[in-house]
Amino acid sequence: METVNALKVRNNLGKILDRLEKTKEPILISKGRKIRAVLVTPEDFERRFLDVKVREDKKRFLETVRLLRKKKR
Repeated sequence: METVNALKVRNNLGKILDRLEKTKEPILISKGRKIRAVLVTPEDFERRFLDVKVREDKKRFLETVRLLRKKKR
């Protein structure tokens, strides 16, 4: 995984985004000596974060359905 400082990101965002699209590897963004952010592809973001949210929402929905069914009995 590559690390790029915030100033370089500000000055070269287009090139960095092209590199992200080509390599598909997350890019760490540092400021000072700390990692402050991570750039990921939209596909990686969806796979890592949105899919988890969908699963959680589905689980809550199914639990609600189960509770409603129990109340009807």
